[in-house]
Amino acid sequence: MEIGPCEVITGGRDKKRFLLYQLELSMLKAERIDMIVSFLMESGVRMILDDLEQALNRGVKIRILTGNYLGITQPGALCLIKERLGDRVDLRFYNEKGRSFHPKAYIFRRKDFGEIYIGSSNVSRSALTSGIEWNYHFDERRDSRNFHQFCGTFEDLFYNHSIVINDEVLKQYSKEWKRPAVIRDMERYDSLDDETDGEVVFQPRGAQIEALYALKNSRLEGAEKALICAATGIGKTYLAAFDSQPYERVLFVAHREEILKQAAESFRNVRHSDDYGFFYGKEKTRDKSVIFASVSSLGKTDYLNESYFARDYFDYIVIDEFHHAVTDQYKKIMEYFKPRFLLGLTATPERMDGRNIYALCDYNVPYEIGLKDAINKGMLVPFHYYGILDETVDYSKIRIVKGKYDEEELTKEFIKGRQYELIYKYYMKYRSKKGVGILLFTHTCGADGKGILPSQYSGGSCIQRFRRRVCC
Repeated sequence: MEIGPCEVITGGRDKKRFLLYQLELSMLKAERIDMIVSFLMESGVRMILDDLEQALNRGVKIRILTGNYLGITQPGALCLIKERLGDRVDLRFYNEKGRSFHPKAYIFRRKDFGEIYIGSSNVSRSALTSGIEWNYHFDERRDSRNFHQFCGTFEDLFYNHSIVINDEVLKQYSKEWKRPAVIRDMERYDSLDDETDGEVVFQPRGAQIEALYALKNSRLEGAEKALICAATGIGKTYLAAFDSQPYERVLFVAHREEILKQAAESFRNVRHSDDYGFFYGKEKTRDKSVIFASVSSLGKTDYLNESYFARDYFDYIVIDEFHHAVTDQYKKIMEYFKPRFLLGLTATPERMDGRNIYALCDYNVPYEIGLKDAINKGMLVPFHYYGILDETVDYSKIRIVKGKYDEEELTKEFIKGRQYELIYKYYMKYRSKKGVGILLFTHTCGADGKGILPSQYSGGSCIQRFRRRVCC
């Protein structure tokens, strides 16, 4: 027998006693939905998005008022709502300075009466499910005076003490947002509460959600190309996989086979399909929905012609490590194909030679996040960086050519290995008992380390084997 709305909801393991379950019952019969909560988190928004969308499709009016105090509301949560539901939901920030904002209430108007859930639950997974939260439900038939008092207060706050979260407000909030320490515990509770029976669910998170929303808006404005600049570790390949989902035929271009194989795994996890192949070396797949191609193979004139691929064969093209795209083979690929959309990915848009990569994507950069911002937002691990004054080389004796030290002479000084003693000295000074240190020098890996520290040399041909053996 179906359980109707409970009066008292205190969490627990019975899913029918979850606040989420009660809200779902009420949303099914609602003609208007109003939510007022201190904060929104990605985990909670995901749980109610389908029900909100179904309500909107029935013509239900939805208003959501949330807070931005202390930055607990995640930009990604707001982007999830905006990307999926657009302007059909009236989404606002409480905007009165110097006054705390801690309400948690969910108001539903049915055809004949209204009802409200009020208590301690914000929009997070744990708060909506098995977390210890106290919420109370009543309807206006039972207590009309207090019900209308809550509704009247909501109307006042919503229209007189709020700002609409439009794209400009959202972009500014995201730019200034730093992950507060309290979110760490809240995310831990959410992850413990996430029962998936060991199955890994691949969903966009954090910066990926924001970037996907920015890309969608960019296409709505007519863009056919875009460049995403994001620090290493943000998950640019997965971002591309998520963004590619509406497109049938996809091309992913990179300069190394290792990258292509990793990308294929990411796309398979997201698109849930084994309909993909590779185009490099002796393998020249042409009949798959998603093709991962090396620039050195695909960039040849032998393959950039109608006998292999029509110009409009691919709907969506990803160019990884887009800072390389100014080179001839990349440009040949980009000039030949005419996709519906082209996405460039890079962590380092500024080239040392000053060549401009932005022109290749029509100067359209809908989203970017650097290393510092990624750390502040809790997306990457913080680290300490120590600069060491190199006293082992007499730079005054090195010839200067066109304002720079002669590279050959400089290299000769470095490969003598005198820096090892200096590095060891500062390593012992700043080392961490829990840390693992790996130093990679392209020109000095073969030098004699004099047994100062246990070390391992790895050239380019065995770098992946080295990573698996030494780092894992």
